Amino acid sequence: MSRIGNRVLTLPNNVTLTVDNNIVTVKGPKGELSTEINKHITVEVNDQEVVIKRDNDNYKNFHGTANANIKNMIVGVTEGFEKKLEAVGVGYRFALKGNDLVVTAGFSHPVEVKVPEGIKLEVPSNTELFVRGADKQLVGEFAANIRKIRQPEPYKGKGIRYSDEHIIRKVGKKAA
Repeated sequence: MSRIGNRVLTLPNNVTLTVDNNIVTVKGPKGELSTEINKHITVEVNDQEVVIKRDNDNYKNFHGTANANIKNMIVGVTEGFEKKLEAVGVGYRFALKGNDLVVTAGFSHPVEVKVPEGIKLEVPSNTELFVRGADKQLVGEFAANIRKIRQPEPYKGKGIRYSDEHIIRKVGKKAA
């Protein structure tokens, strides 16, 4: 029995959820998100409650996944998602140039990253970056791609990392 799949979701007052064939669309104050679900999963909307059901036990994995994805869409259009990145190292910094993010991370040239539709960036200081958006998957993937430009290294701790990430430091070579 899928516990997450059987969870009843409640819709806030300012959110509408519509189901058209296998496409679930959620509209709210922060935007509109839609996803395709498995044809053996049914989504029922009763007043402000959303119930997700499956045809039989062969689709347990899709049942829980569909419930979690719909919950993430509801949270995304009401509150949104956010990832905070930090650049640690001498000369490592972030800058916005139009609709592009310019990352200086110790290379001979700055790296320019195109910001996808649905993502908002904020650079409060040149070593901090906030990635915000309604789509949890898009926010996480864009933040991971930024981090991948220069991953933190374990000896000096330099690189781009999440603000809540802890880097396990290694001891370097010792002089004999």
